[in-house]
Amino acid sequence: MTVRLERPARKRRGPRWLALVAALTVLAVGAVVGVRWWQQHSGYPAVAGDRLRSFPAVDRTGLDATQLSVLDVTAREFARQPGGTTYSEGVREPWCADFVSWVMRESGRPLDNPNSGSWRIPGVSTLEAYYRQQNRFEEPGYRPHIGDVVMYAGGSAFSQHTNIVIDTAADSITTIGGNEFGKISIHRIAPAEVSGIVGYGRL
Repeated sequence: MTVRLERPARKRRGPRWLALVAALTVLAVGAVVGVRWWQQHSGYPAVAGDRLRSFPAVDRTGLDATQLSVLDVTAREFARQPGGTTYSEGVREPWCADFVSWVMRESGRPLDNPNSGSWRIPGVSTLEAYYRQQNRFEEPGYRPHIGDVVMYAGGSAFSQHTNIVIDTAADSITTIGGNEFGKISIHRIAPAEVSGIVGYGRL
């Protein structure tokens, strides 16, 4: 006599299985979002103060034509992020002062290199010398305005560097600079809390 063993009935995949799939999907999506968030934020540090991820909304009331142009030019370049050689006439070099020089020329207020006569001043020390010769250099206690240029010493958080003021508040300034982590970046800092500011070049 042959005895047939019946196979147990296969259970239907019901609500528990669907809940498991849903949970795994949520975890996968969360992991992707988390990785993207980490990449964006961990790779986007501040040299000092806060680093802004978008160009700020600036109150343009009372600004002159050159200041308005500085804002327009810097906003455009921040969006483009074309690379340093765009501002250095193709020369591969630290380009923070090149960026300042280029923005000033594009804004209708070109600089004049005291050594070469060129619109481009590639060094921070030469940039300081230019503003001193023009009687437009201000010491660190000065309250800067939109379009002014900030210069930093080698021992500062920015190292030897320069950038442009694009907004001001009671105790802070917002700056845009080239060659900050290889990009055009925007920082909001409290000058009183940042050591190593050499001074400012007035627009």
